[in-house]
Parts: sequence; structure tokens; C-alpha cells
Amino acid sequence: RFNQLYGAACFPEPEAFNFGKDLIKIPGLDGSGKMGKSEGNGIYLVDDDKTIQKKVMSAVTDAGPTEKNSPMSEPVKNLFTILEVVSSPDTVEYFKSKYADCTIRYGELKKQLAADICKVIAPIRSKIQEYMANEAYIAKVIREGRDKARESASKTLKEVRHLIGFRSF
Repeated sequence: RFNQLYGAACFPEPEAFNFGKDLIKIPGLDGSGKMGKSEGNGIYLVDDDKTIQKKVMSAVTDAGPTEKNSPMSEPVKNLFTILEVVSSPDTVEYFKSKYADCTIRYGELKKQLAADICKVIAPIRSKIQEYMANEAYIAKVIREGRDKARESASKTLKEVRHLIGFRSF
């Protein structure tokens, strides 16, 4: 609206950030929707290995396939989606073949899934803990961010004041 009133491109139209085809929606452990804090079905990057294992082991499954090559239920499909993100292709193929020939044991799948999630998250968790322990670094990042935001806001406000005819005294 400001841009239209004053005939300037002072405030660019915001655009949604789009990951495109690389976007991965991680499903929840409860068999529904996506994983998230508000749904209470998430695995957090700061969770310890024991917590992750407990969450994965309590993930929803079904009674198991009763016919060879039968389609997966939504909760089981969710576990396989997570498995594809954190595990090797060989591991995924192993469990898919076990599912297809009705010999899958969900306990084994969940243990492997928990171990692979822990392996992926461990270096991230370590880095988070390292940052959280370094208050001086956090304060420095906050200061630098504040200064950068101030500089940008100052330029924008100067341009806005000029466009609407405000003069500084």
C-alpha cells in the first residue's frame, strides 16, 4: 500500500520461501500428519538417545501385513518415510522386503530406525549444546544481528521519511 501511495518500491512484496522438489515432510510418530511440536509427536534435535529410542519404540503401527505385497497402512508408511530419510538404501530395502513377504518385525524396524535417527542427530545435537554452553558467542551473534537490523532499518526509515516529506531537525 505504501509503495502505491508514494510511487516507490520501498517495501518489496514478501514472497514465501519454497524448497521446491527438495521439500521433505517428515510424518509424525503417531501415524497422522506431519511431525511437530504442537502435535506432540516430534523428535527434537536436542533429545538424547534414550528419549529418541523411547519415542520411536512407542510409534504407532498395525498388526502387520497378512498378505504378501499388501499396501502399508498410514502409520507404517510414516515409519518407512522416516527410515528413507535417516537410513541407508540397503536398510530401507531390507525392511521393505521383510514387509513385502510378511516377515517384518516392527520391534526390529523401530530399533533400527531409532539407532539411525540418533546417528543423524548426534552431530547436530552436539553443535547445539556447544553453542548453548557459549554465552559469549550467543551474545555476540545477538549484537551483530541487532546492529545489522538497525543499519537496514535506518536506511529504510531515511528513505521513507524522504518519500513522505519528513525532514529531520
